[in-house]
Amino acid sequence: MPLTLRPAQPDDAALIHAFVCELADYEKLRHEVEATEADFARELFGPQPRVFCDIAAWEGAPAGFALYYYTFSTFRGRQGIFLEDIYVRPAFRGRGIARALMSRLARRCLDEGLGRFEWNVLDWNEPAIRFYRSVGAVPLDAWTMQRVSGEALGRLAQG
Repeated sequence: MPLTLRPAQPDDAALIHAFVCELADYEKLRHEVEATEADFARELFGPQPRVFCDIAAWEGAPAGFALYYYTFSTFRGRQGIFLEDIYVRPAFRGRGIARALMSRLARRCLDEGLGRFEWNVLDWNEPAIRFYRSVGAVPLDAWTMQRVSGEALGRLAQG
């Protein structure tokens, strides 16, 4: 089989950073990328990682990744997985790589008895939305993501 999936290893930090930058370019958000290769090395492979990554390769060539972390649902009383980013390089799209990455995480949810598998998608990204519908995802229209960062985070922390 030409597709292989594996957990990221410490020497993948540069590749993961490259994937994130490529995804940010696609989403027209490159100006928001502050993360460095060293950040990924520290967060993914430090003594107590709280974020994880799977790497997809097609015939040995790096093709994509899925970066995720565990969440907790008070309503379900169980952990879940939040998919922070999934990305497949354009040259490798249409080969089932994204579906395989997501299937791997869904299997992890079932194997670990987790309650849900969630992610966000930009509202203009119709190809991704179509793909997510094809795997059975449903939008949570009544929920909107909220974010505090930068100076606002500092002000909030001050009380």
